[in-house]
Amino acid sequence: MEEFCRQCRLPSRNTPSPYNYLIEPDPDQLLRVSIGLAFHRAALRHVYSILRGKDLDSGDFSTERRDGQFEKLKIAQAKALDLQHWHEFIKAIKQAGFAHANYISSANNLLYAYVLFLIGREEYRMELYELKRLMARWFFMSSLTGRYTGSPESMMEGDLTRLRSITDAEGFRMALDEIIDSKLTNDFWDKTLPLDLATSSSQSPSLYAYYASLYILDAYGLFSKLKVSDLLQEGLKSKKSALERHHLFPKAWLQRNGVTEKRDTNQIANYALVEWSDNISIADTHPAGYLPAYISRLTTQEQEKMAYWHALPENWETLSYTDFLMLRRQKIALVIKDAFLMLKS
Repeated sequence: MEEFCRQCRLPSRNTPSPYNYLIEPDPDQLLRVSIGLAFHRAALRHVYSILRGKDLDSGDFSTERRDGQFEKLKIAQAKALDLQHWHEFIKAIKQAGFAHANYISSANNLLYAYVLFLIGREEYRMELYELKRLMARWFFMSSLTGRYTGSPESMMEGDLTRLRSITDAEGFRMALDEIIDSKLTNDFWDKTLPLDLATSSSQSPSLYAYYASLYILDAYGLFSKLKVSDLLQEGLKSKKSALERHHLFPKAWLQRNGVTEKRDTNQIANYALVEWSDNISIADTHPAGYLPAYISRLTTQEQEKMAYWHALPENWETLSYTDFLMLRRQKIALVIKDAFLMLKS
């Protein structure tokens, strides 16, 4: 596990490697994955007893059981470190739109999804194409809702418990889809998500889900001829990020007009992804002042797509700041919903 983790951090030109752009796991995290696959357990308090040969149901100990449990863990570890499994799982996360490490807010979320991926593939022999689609939906949901924040072990323990009565791939798919549907209800899309977007947190799960949605929808950056996926291309390093968060109502303008608190100026709904050069050029101009020049770059059809992707209300530059934020939150929620529905189709 230590060698695997080391190789995750070192690009390799000539030999197969676990190196990737999304996660650099630590050995203890991969141990959790192996334990989850071997014993369907997330809470590490159980593991010591299991490896001592304890039957968690009866409380009995035996040397034979201990040896068997170690062998079971050894087999699970080999599967967790299998490069084919690892890279197919990474593909599923990219399929969910999370193609940049900066937009993955929880390592727990990623690694617990890997546990489920391995269970689906190894225990239920789920066809790989369908498994990746399922895991893309699962990761999108769990990231958006912050499923594994707070008490991640307890939540994952509950998810694994649900699988104990499952006997085949279809049952596995149905069990996960049932959880997904129970979380992403109409009330979630219409009420909960817009409220979640009413924050200035730069690490909000709903903000990252919106960026993932732009990736899924093959969107272009605001006012740009380049796609979000191109601007977030793996491995690019520069003094300036190719894609930057831009205040649609510039902070300096808001401050001059009485909006001075960061929690107000830095609302998620006041941000859009633009190329860094445009971010510099817009400076502190009111939207009504800078918008015509940028809109003129685009055809009417391109303007319509841009307004949809970037959740811009009609005539947004003429709205009061408060009304703009409220309407844009609703539109961002719709974009996220549309992207998720694409993962289901």
